[in-house]
Amino acid sequence: MAGSVEQKLTAEGIVLPEPVAPVANYVGFVRTGNLLFVSGQVCFDAAGKLIAKGKLGATVTTEQGAAAARGCAINLLAQVKAALGDLDKVVRVVRIGGFVNSAPDFLDGPKVLNGASDLMVLAFGDKGRHARTTVGVASLPADAAVEVEGLFEVS
Repeated sequence: MAGSVEQKLTAEGIVLPEPVAPVANYVGFVRTGNLLFVSGQVCFDAAGKLIAKGKLGATVTTEQGAAAARGCAINLLAQVKAALGDLDKVVRVVRIGGFVNSAPDFLDGPKVLNGASDLMVLAFGDKGRHARTTVGVASLPADAAVEVEGLFEVS
């Protein structure tokens, strides 16, 4: 039976997909002690299609970028579930880092990353409030609009 965090997500219409396999020489997550580091997740939907492709501020709107960041966060949680078996074992979302495929003059990266941050707070309540970094980049794998990585304290 799904834990309370997953039940919250299901009530919001969110079903965690199978985690995406790494595309290069790395692993999806590493646990050391009570910390779980999750590798960057691009904005694939459950069918393996990019939610948003291209550059923010050029072909992708801030709203589309926020939806893509939310998709990245869903993929982060899928990796967490694969690592722990139960999202209720998350003690705290410590930090997320976001990479936004940006046109040179795009300045709303933090608004884009709110899509991921808002999902963490939805899922975990106050335990989902986290430190965050948002970085605009020239490109991302598969021309994804957004990629998000995470650090979680776990039990």
